[in-house]
Amino acid sequence: QVQLVESGGGLVQAGGSLRLSCAASGSIFSSYAMGWYRQAPGKQRELVAAISRGGAFKYADSVKGRFTISRDNAKNTVYLQMNSLKFEDTAVYYCAADPEWYQMITSHPDYWGQGTQVTVSS
Repeated sequence: QVQLVESGGGLVQAGGSLRLSCAASGSIFSSYAMGWYRQAPGKQRELVAAISRGGAFKYADSVKGRFTISRDNAKNTVYLQMNSLKFEDTAVYYCAADPEWYQMITSHPDYWGQGTQVTVSS
């Protein structure tokens, strides 16, 4: 079992930055692929960024060059640095974890956080 707790969401103006954090507990953090998903009102949940156990990355095309995912295995934490935020980045952001990379990047991770709201004002 893995417990995930997100923090760092909030209200920011377009062009601004936010950093989301996700603290994990309950299992061996380094053995999990980690990721961030988001869901905007009326839209499906989508993968934003993921990082594998070995440090491989995957980003949604819409955030490439603006968002950076990273992990600190010593702190059991994964981060999402979001720069040059746009109105369309407004969504609830969810942290996710799964032992398998394929499960992580195909919207089927085993573990989810409760979500944190990111609102970008235009």
